[in-house]
Amino acid sequence: MLEHAILAVTPGREEEFESSAREALPILDSAAGCSGGEIRRQEEDGSIYLLLIRWSSIEAHMAWRDTEDFQRWRELTHSFYLERPAVTHFHDPLIP
Repeated sequence: MLEHAILAVTPGREEEFESSAREALPILDSAAGCSGGEIRRQEEDGSIYLLLIRWSSIEAHMAWRDTEDFQRWRELTHSFYLERPAVTHFHDPLIP
């Protein structure tokens, strides 16, 4: 399962967000059922980021949301967002 989230960061706080996200990503990567996450900055609008996380299942993602590590992730990342991120999940590729 691939989680996809668009992160709209407050303009002018991009450097601060990136520094904090670098600290937060290892917390995410250590989550049960997570096989890695990444954050990419958009070229056209440098305040927009794409978060991609590979989960074993949606259930693994939802279980992580009930952990102290998730609360730490939120502390490190969510104060930078202009709005609540839109989060969606995608199934495995049609052609592996």
